[in-house]
Amino acid sequence: MARQDRDGKPERSSPVTLADIAKLAGVSPVTVSRAINTPSLVKPNTLEAIERVIARTGYVPNLLAGGLASRRTRLVAAIVPSVSSTIFAEAIEGLNAELVAEGYQLLLGLSGYDHQRELELTRAILARRPDGIILTGITHLKETRSMLTGAGLPIVEIWDSTPSPLDTAVGFSHYDVGALVAEYLMAKGYDRYAQIGANDPRALQRRDGFINRLAGVAPVELPDIEMNSPSTFSDGRQALAQLLDRGGGSLAVFGSSDVVAHGALTEAIARGCRMPEDVAIIGFGDFDFAPHTYPSLTTVRIDRRMIGTQAARSILRKLSGEEVEPMIKIGFEIVVRHSA
Repeated sequence: MARQDRDGKPERSSPVTLADIAKLAGVSPVTVSRAINTPSLVKPNTLEAIERVIARTGYVPNLLAGGLASRRTRLVAAIVPSVSSTIFAEAIEGLNAELVAEGYQLLLGLSGYDHQRELELTRAILARRPDGIILTGITHLKETRSMLTGAGLPIVEIWDSTPSPLDTAVGFSHYDVGALVAEYLMAKGYDRYAQIGANDPRALQRRDGFINRLAGVAPVELPDIEMNSPSTFSDGRQALAQLLDRGGGSLAVFGSSDVVAHGALTEAIARGCRMPEDVAIIGFGDFDFAPHTYPSLTTVRIDRRMIGTQAARSILRKLSGEEVEPMIKIGFEIVVRHSA
């Protein structure tokens, strides 16, 4: 057992072990293990004594060691591009809430829209033996896919739809989102159509759906600005300035996010454009500020939190041995406000 200081705590030079807790509580190591993993099987007085010792010593159970025997770590990992955007933050909140309610913890990794970084995170996470892993999107490096399929654990890809997920996917068709926005704007009859936004894979799918749906009706203009992900308010404002400087009739714009659309909206108002008569703008995401811009922002709404909730439920059901459908679709809709 580790040496103790005057308060009865083992000295910091030696980590507290399960055997230390057992000796201080006057019970066997097996009883301590049972108190940690299945407390309902331990007598209340004994459990209380063990908990008092754990609280006094600051002991942290080695869940990985315990998990090796049961093949469970009660840890689920998720890799997302960013937590600074509401669009991912709410999905993470839904994911975390569902996991915590079932006694699991969430390990979060940030890829920054970088496939190489996703590979490095996947390797580091799998070394910690999670019970499941959640990835953002369906495009991954070949090495990442091989590593994941060889891991033999539940995998959920979120924010996209695909007929061939690695395991299970929870999301929607970004291409169809772009097509729906194009149909809505075409029905209004504008002279020009444009798309502004980021260059990440999902934003590019929305752009392609928008452009292809307008094929044969009108060409889609793109600003001469390279927008990295996540794109910014400033990007949106600069992009619309370029489009307006080209001149030529009424303009309908689809932004890859509400942030970009808000920047475009601000530039249009600053130039005295009538909205939606001269300029119409539609965003994506229905961020919390969208109803409160001037004019209020028309946008595409997705239940972001539900994506995380459904991803967690899929992992938990798989861990319980249940069958899970390979593609779980999340709906989307255009929320009509004053900007378009």
